[in-house]
Amino acid sequence: MNVLQELFGNPWLWTAVLASTGAQVIKVLLILLLERRWRPGAFMETGGMPSSHSAMVTALATGVGLTQGFGSPLFAVSAGFALIVMYDATGVRHSSGQQARLLNELVGELRAVVREGFAPLPLRVLMGHTYLEVLVGSLLGIVVGWLSFHVF
Repeated sequence: MNVLQELFGNPWLWTAVLASTGAQVIKVLLILLLERRWRPGAFMETGGMPSSHSAMVTALATGVGLTQGFGSPLFAVSAGFALIVMYDATGVRHSSGQQARLLNELVGELRAVVREGFAPLPLRVLMGHTYLEVLVGSLLGIVVGWLSFHVF
């Protein structure tokens, strides 16, 4: 079997990609439903409800657990990876996004006071996730993983 056949025939990979893509589609639809505006660009953004990163890693771990066993070393690796990703999404990434927003506000206030020669570029604000966004993404990933290996 060649590499491309193995890649395209890898159900664990495609289950994870499907969960992540599904979360991004849900994100765009929630914006349309709740905010009454069409923002297809949100499909490519990080942050928001639900967490596509959490959906991806939990779908992967679920698929590995269902096929290799929940006591297998491979499940332990995928579950550990999932926990690190979800911890990072709610901790480090969320905090750094809040800090970037605050620094941009401070720079704006300084710019109003100093006026001449003070023109730093604003920081890009990439918000992480709330616990609820990660929880919903994780539940979505478990459902997609289970469906992929039990229904399809």
